Amino acid sequence: MTSLPERLAAHPAGHAQHLLHQMLRVRRLEEKCVELYTEAKIRGFLHVYIGEKAVAAGVLDTLEPGDAVVATYREHGHALLQGVPAAAILAEMYGNVQGCCRGRGGSMHLFDAGTRFFGGNAIVAGGLPLAVGLALADKMAGRARVTVCFFGEGAVAEGEFHESLNLAALWQLPVLFCCENNLYAMGTALGRSESQTDIALKAAGYELAAWAVDGMDVLAVHEAARRAVDAVRSGAGPHFLELRTYRFRAHSMFDPERYREKSEVARWLERDPITLLRRALEDAGQLDEARWLELQKEADDEVAGAVEFAEAGTPEPVEDLTRFVYSERVQE
Repeated sequence: MTSLPERLAAHPAGHAQHLLHQMLRVRRLEEKCVELYTEAKIRGFLHVYIGEKAVAAGVLDTLEPGDAVVATYREHGHALLQGVPAAAILAEMYGNVQGCCRGRGGSMHLFDAGTRFFGGNAIVAGGLPLAVGLALADKMAGRARVTVCFFGEGAVAEGEFHESLNLAALWQLPVLFCCENNLYAMGTALGRSESQTDIALKAAGYELAAWAVDGMDVLAVHEAARRAVDAVRSGAGPHFLELRTYRFRAHSMFDPERYREKSEVARWLERDPITLLRRALEDAGQLDEARWLELQKEADDEVAGAVEFAEAGTPEPVEDLTRFVYSERVQE
């Protein structure tokens, strides 16, 4: 197995910096979300992606326009990197009509048809059948598209996981299943819910090409995703990636986090994907302090602009609250 510096040496010049910037964008957005939540400007539930951003950055960079993404309730980073503007994301979290769902979805239900970002699903494993349906539609229509479905390892305990993998394999659908294995389904450790903790092996039982990836190494994620996405697009059937990652913060803002030791979190913090890639770039002479500060400023400015946009937004008028209960499209 090659190391991160070895992968970097074989990587296109400048691309690794792009991935570093993408991870920084997610980190800065979510750090701001935590801050705004503590100020009660974002309400409801909030599940941040801090620690796991290498997965979204590495996978989504391999997609093409028209490809679809289905995610979970920890989806802010996926939405941002799929092309949903940070301003529309934050306005949605504020509950404003300028949000990507007119403020009706909030943090857990981001959606944007224009970028083919289909959630934001609050039900564990609820996105898998949707992804299978999107992939089936593309296959029936003869479109060379890929649907990528993100979900946590907790979804493996749900029936939809098994039904979806089985149908995708039977029908040879163009879907890539990405399991973000952060070791804990809320507060339940993987070993307490699954007798077989090798999730890639479990997926292979449905005759899917499946393998595990270091989800803290964005270059490893990108390489694995490129291989899988290209295969799916070429008609090789569904593929499965188990991305072994870790969330640095609690499950949600309401989580007292009593189920894991602080020493465990500290060990994983040493493998922060941003820090790992930054050091590798610096050691390879591909990143200096000035450029690092520039990348951070670009991410900070983007988030600052998004906050300004959200702060200036407005809630949906009361008289419009019953809109969209029924379709407004004229039936011919």
